[in-house]
Amino acid sequence: MSTPQPEKAKSFFLELPGLLLGALIIAILLKTIVLQPFYIPSESMLDTLQVNDRVIVWKLGADYQRGDIVVFQRGGADDDSATESVIRAILQAVGIASPGTEDLIKRVIALGGDTIEIRDNQVFVNGAAVDEPYISDADMPDMELVTVPEGTLWVMGDHRCDGCSQDSRFIGPIPAEDVVGEAVFRIWPADRVGGL
Repeated sequence: MSTPQPEKAKSFFLELPGLLLGALIIAILLKTIVLQPFYIPSESMLDTLQVNDRVIVWKLGADYQRGDIVVFQRGGADDDSATESVIRAILQAVGIASPGTEDLIKRVIALGGDTIEIRDNQVFVNGAAVDEPYISDADMPDMELVTVPEGTLWVMGDHRCDGCSQDSRFIGPIPAEDVVGEAVFRIWPADRVGGL
């Protein structure tokens, strides 16, 4: 004689909270350790990224190269406890909280040990002109030769006019440990979904 169907349904509903909790924990761990959505709040990366775009940041990479688009924490990493970090991750995952206001997104232009300068609207890294088809405004103020310290990155927005991007020209090189990860994929808007 077979088991009545109501017993199977009852068993499923008893297991459902555990399944949902497990899925939530996996999603939070993935977001905290591997991937993180990021909202573009400003025009500093025009035309590559528009205001209100959403991108996915890959958090496991640490070998950043010239041309990578990275998200970093201006002023250093947060000093939240582990519990506060988990709570913030949960709130961000469900859309109640947004990523920190000090998170910025820029393009890596030079690495530790490189020299960089700007003259006549052209960026030079290690004395060679950099081909930058992605910039939206090449009206850049000149900048004297700077040597990028080891362990740091020189980052700039793709929108380069004077005052258009609060990047390394204003805040200096950023410590590599302040990088959250590399922006690898645009997930919004739907008509521009794709890799970066």
